[in-house]
Amino acid sequence: MTQRRPRTTPRSKAANTPRTKPAEVRLEELMAAAQRLFLAKGVEATTISDIVEQAQVAKGTFYHYFPSKQDMLVALGERYTQAFLEQLEQAVDQCADDDWTGRLRAWVHANIATYLKTFAVHDIVYTNHHHHDRSNKARNDILDQLQGILEGGRAAGAWALPQPRISALMIYAAVHGVSDDAIVEGLDDCTAFAKSVADACLAMLGAASET
Repeated sequence: MTQRRPRTTPRSKAANTPRTKPAEVRLEELMAAAQRLFLAKGVEATTISDIVEQAQVAKGTFYHYFPSKQDMLVALGERYTQAFLEQLEQAVDQCADDDWTGRLRAWVHANIATYLKTFAVHDIVYTNHHHHDRSNKARNDILDQLQGILEGGRAAGAWALPQPRISALMIYAAVHGVSDDAIVEGLDDCTAFAKSVADACLAMLGAASET
C-alpha cells in the first residue's frame, strides 16, 4: 500500500506566518496614521483613541512607543526632518564632487521643492515655525550638510568665506523664509524661483552666478 503524503492545509501554512508585524513596521504605521489624522482634523481634535483606531492597534501599543500625544508629535517632527535631509542628500549627490556651485544650487532647489510639497506636515509637527528646533539634531544635520558644501567651496576657491557656519545659518533661514512666499504665491513649478534664490545666495558668497 502506498503512503499518502500529508496535505498542507491553510492552517499549517498560517502556522509559518508571523502573527505580529515587526516593531519598526508597527511604529511606522502608527506614526503614519497619526500624521493623516493630524492633517485632517488637527492635533488638538485628534485623540489617542482616534490614532489607534486608524492604525488598527490596541491603545497599549501606542503607550509602548509614546508616553503621550505630544511625544508622538515630537517624533513626527524628527521623522519629517530626517526625510527632508534625505531629499537634500539625494539632490546634492547627483552633482560632481567638485562642483560646489552646482551642489549649492541643488541644495537650495531641493529645499524649496521639498518644502513646497510638505509644508502642511511641517506646520503640523512644528507649530512654532521660528523657534521649534534649536536643539533638533536632524535640523542641525541639515545645517552641517550645508556648511560642508560652503567649506568645500571655500577650500576649492569657489568663494571666499571667513565664517561658514554663520553663512550656513543665514542661507538656511533665508531659503525657508522665501519658501513661505512661494507657498503664498501658489507656485506649481519652483524651478525659476529656486534659481533666483540660488543666484542670490551665490552673490552673497561672492561667487559668479549663471547667466
